[in-house]
Amino acid sequence: MKAVTWQGRRDMQVTDVPDPRIEEPTDAVVRITSTGLCGSDLHLYDPFTPFMEPGDVVGHEPMGVVEEVGAEVSRLKPGDRVVVPFNVSCGTCWTCSRGLHSQCETTQNRDQGTGASLFGYSKLYGQVPGGQAEAMRVPFADTLPIVVPDGPPDDRFLYLSDVLPTAWQAVEYAGVPDGGSLLVLGAGPIGDMTARIAARRGLRVIVVDRVAERLQRVTARGGTAIDLDEVGADQLAEQVRDLTDGRGTDAVVDAVGMEAHGSPVAETMQKALAVLPKAAEAAVLKNAGLDRLAALHQAIECVRRGGTISIVGVYGGAADPLPMMQMFDKQVTVRMGQANVRRWSGDILDLLRQDEDVLGVESFATHHLPLEKAPWAYSTFRDKGDGMVKAVFRL
Repeated sequence: MKAVTWQGRRDMQVTDVPDPRIEEPTDAVVRITSTGLCGSDLHLYDPFTPFMEPGDVVGHEPMGVVEEVGAEVSRLKPGDRVVVPFNVSCGTCWTCSRGLHSQCETTQNRDQGTGASLFGYSKLYGQVPGGQAEAMRVPFADTLPIVVPDGPPDDRFLYLSDVLPTAWQAVEYAGVPDGGSLLVLGAGPIGDMTARIAARRGLRVIVVDRVAERLQRVTARGGTAIDLDEVGADQLAEQVRDLTDGRGTDAVVDAVGMEAHGSPVAETMQKALAVLPKAAEAAVLKNAGLDRLAALHQAIECVRRGGTISIVGVYGGAADPLPMMQMFDKQVTVRMGQANVRRWSGDILDLLRQDEDVLGVESFATHHLPLEKAPWAYSTFRDKGDGMVKAVFRL
């Protein structure tokens, strides 16, 4: 079958790989009909390359139709239409039973010191073949896939795999009081969807980004947009306070993470690592790596005293310095982590089943492409070119 595979730094290729098969009696094989390109996939493109091997199948936002199930699968059957969460979670262990599916004890990668395995996401998270492919093996078939109704287009349900539960958890963790205010840093797919969910809950939403096309999507749905290039990073907190009676917003969602601009030391270090041997680069990233923390520092500046910061943008540094005095003095609450997809999927699916597309998911993608266009899509998405905010591969 055809699949998107990692072949080297900034080198994604569509290649032939072996067809997936039932390996455990609790497995299913799913024929993919749509699969998304996520901002987190760009971290594998660069800089998380030391943890990848040529031929790794990437992608963690798939949906499709069940083709085959193992002998012990009882709740899922061939022909079912399903979305596959990006967490590889069993659904029954101690952590899963407490809604912490991203920490699943059955698939934790203890040798790497990381949480639950993720589809298509390097040796750090299990090296499980991903979903940017014509088909994939899905373990825990009775508890992991989300069965969705026939009829509506794939885009109505596809984002249950990652974008929707990640944004949903970001708002939940923000804990904004009724009628309160939320600042979202970053208007990429996650930030955009976070703003939509928050607005639907009646919150005042302010979104910051540098890309005009992204900010236009925010204002079209009633949010307040701030162009960071126009305001200037050093004036952002002051402008946010001007919009919120001098206090700052009740909460801030950092939907940027390690990709933030404005951290020259961390950026220089990341570039320098590229010249090291692979093993040495991996060791540095795991033990002394630094992120670009500009977005997180902005979040700390912009949140009101006693407010909450919800971090949903991915960070990977092991030695990141934080302004602990300021955080303590402002009495800031910080919540973060990979989305626990299955914790939120039921509530979100109820919303998606409504006749009205209340979150605009069917028009959310800016690009629908064949799988063969994946190399171009990765490069374009990384460069924020061609107006690309969200790309979906259709098979």
